[in-house]
Amino acid sequence: MRTYISDLKKHIGEEVTLKGWVYNYRASSKKIKFLILRDGSGLCQCVYFKGECDESAIDLFSEITQESCVQVTGVPRIEERSPGGVELGAVKLELLSKSVDYPITPKEHGTDFLMNHRHLWLRSKKQHAALRVRAEIISAIRDFFDGDGFTLVDAPIFTPSSCEGTSNLFETQYFDDKAYLSQSGQLYMEAAAAAFGKAYCFGPTFRAEKSKTRRHLIEFWMVEPEVAFNDLYDNMDLAEKFVEYIIQRTIKNKADELEILGRDVSGLQKIKGDFPRLHYRDAVDIIKKENPDFIDGDDFGAPDETIISSKFEKPVFVHHFPSAIKAFYMKEDTEDKGYSFSCDMLGTEGYGEIIGGGQREESIEVLEQKIKEHELDMKDFQWYLDVRRYGSFPHSGFGLGVERTVAWICGLPHIRETIPFPRMYGRLHP
Repeated sequence: MRTYISDLKKHIGEEVTLKGWVYNYRASSKKIKFLILRDGSGLCQCVYFKGECDESAIDLFSEITQESCVQVTGVPRIEERSPGGVELGAVKLELLSKSVDYPITPKEHGTDFLMNHRHLWLRSKKQHAALRVRAEIISAIRDFFDGDGFTLVDAPIFTPSSCEGTSNLFETQYFDDKAYLSQSGQLYMEAAAAAFGKAYCFGPTFRAEKSKTRRHLIEFWMVEPEVAFNDLYDNMDLAEKFVEYIIQRTIKNKADELEILGRDVSGLQKIKGDFPRLHYRDAVDIIKKENPDFIDGDDFGAPDETIISSKFEKPVFVHHFPSAIKAFYMKEDTEDKGYSFSCDMLGTEGYGEIIGGGQREESIEVLEQKIKEHELDMKDFQWYLDVRRYGSFPHSGFGLGVERTVAWICGLPHIRETIPFPRMYGRLHP
């Protein structure tokens, strides 16, 4: 019966069989051979001593290559210097499938080469660690909302219209109609909030942006909660608790992976309690001290977000962005004309916008006027306006991009390493 490397501490002193791939190997002498095995759950050093193992196992070392698939039998023992704190006193070795000329070697490879071999690069130690952290973050996201009374409501991928115009959407033919790949499930979550009170969607979204920055992907995953009767400030409270939860849980549960990535988590450990909150006007004052060319009323670029976040040890909310730069559905502050009940959460260490959201406009008359002002087709939004026709209510929500969050928590310099198979401008393969 096969045993997983992650379970070896449960079988100290017992003979076990492992199956996996050769991560590394070396022959210290003719009498002792070392093999580092990986099986997806961890790494294990397997030690073959001549005279204590089958002679065929020693002989087979001449045929072993990097990433060959093998079966190893032996007895695990505690060895703190070995990966996972366990070493296998190996007695048998079977070559299940030989790997020939594996292209990713210990030497330095360029980014383009590694991205072309992304399907193999996933096997490397750091890439493996980053994606295990990603899996933990996704699990934490689901657990947070599922444990707080939210209902998961899946939004469609094919949509008849967009949230904010079609300039950066992928258009496709939907039989006799035109459709778009979703850039957000938000409009559908507003309808879901009227049915369930608290709802969220979680899935892939698409932006046809010809951008090659370290923060942008063409296809990315986003979680979008929407809550009936929440205002802007309730929305920020929810986002704050949410981000604190996923960060603290991840750095606790994935400490080994973060160590492999070389991530200093001391800053992340401080992300608890109240987050700073800045009105857009106050944020502009901060930016202008270092970027005097910034125009009041514009949206923030990456350098502007970095200027703001560098002043705080915790994520910072910027709220009340100008209505002119926000989508048609964002509610305007009637007591502060020209500013909207919107908010962005900026991550620490220059990782930029992690969350964007705000309070939605509940007045059908105001929405109809804004749809006209944005030159959108009114008939595409009749179903959305029904949410206001039949029992309108104040509500708020936000979206969190998974990949930016993974990059932030892992301390990764580029977003391409936060998703198994990244889709970026100019890259569709593998």
